[in-house]
Amino acid sequence: MRVEYINPFVESAFNVLKEVLNTDIKRGELYLKSTTMPVLGVAALVGLAGDVEGRVMFDMSKQTALAVASTMNGEQLSALDELAKATITELANMITAQAVTKLHDLGFRFDLTPPALFTGDNMEVSDHEVEALIVPMETPQGKIEINVAIRERA
Repeated sequence: MRVEYINPFVESAFNVLKEVLNTDIKRGELYLKSTTMPVLGVAALVGLAGDVEGRVMFDMSKQTALAVASTMNGEQLSALDELAKATITELANMITAQAVTKLHDLGFRFDLTPPALFTGDNMEVSDHEVEALIVPMETPQGKIEINVAIRERA
């Protein structure tokens, strides 16, 4: 996986989270994952196709998702209802749009799927053909993992 594909997502996640949460964000240590991995509870998944293929997932606990959605909406949300889900989906849209703009500026061309939101316990994501790079972001609302699995099209 080339770093040129990863950095725009990491930078965009950092910048967008800092802006919408109006707080400092700490980026954790990057690590690679090549096997099945558990999902934390709420995951927004965006598919990529074109010069590159794969997916980007924004993964967090239900508690973190509620706290992030509450902050973004300026009101305390007590349940992962339609407003909270739409807010997390929009967060994924904002981060992905900024990253894709940077990648297009570098000459990469690909299309995105709209974010799909998955919620629940004991979920896993399997990436048998491509390693996933995990970038943890620490916020006052909780940890958000940016999970990027992208490869060049063969």
